[in-house]
Amino acid sequence: MSKTTRATQALAKEGIAFTVHTYEYDPDAERIGMQAAEAIGEEPRRVLKTLMAELDGKPVCVVVPSDREVSMKKLASALGGKSAAMMKPAMAEKLTGYVVGGISPFGQKKKVPTAIEIAALDEPHVFINGGQRGLQVKLDPKDVQRALGAVAAPVVA
Repeated sequence: MSKTTRATQALAKEGIAFTVHTYEYDPDAERIGMQAAEAIGEEPRRVLKTLMAELDGKPVCVVVPSDREVSMKKLASALGGKSAAMMKPAMAEKLTGYVVGGISPFGQKKKVPTAIEIAALDEPHVFINGGQRGLQVKLDPKDVQRALGAVAAPVVA
């Protein structure tokens, strides 16, 4: 497994400190983020999942703890829209250039508005997908927000 991806290159280019962690990805896992948390031995609230959604028909990214679900109403409000819905997996892969289970908010093919769950910013560190299945990067959540230009808001149900 390569530890260099578009995501890790984007973080390095931004000068953000991070460490790379690999784990055995389970393609049959019911909840990918929860499986990642268990595999690396970290609290699920610190392992953030990257989800792609559509806000008023336009693509957006949302980053939330793996043990929580996104509130579409809260996401729409956080990013100044009327309604939000999850993006179909095939569209998310095409838009980001990553495969489902390996979608990172960093280094996506097209930069889109991003929201991060505000509670994640209180953690001393977080893990987030590094751009490939079985690869997580550990970094300061405030660096995540800064690198993505993300809106911090309560976006979980």
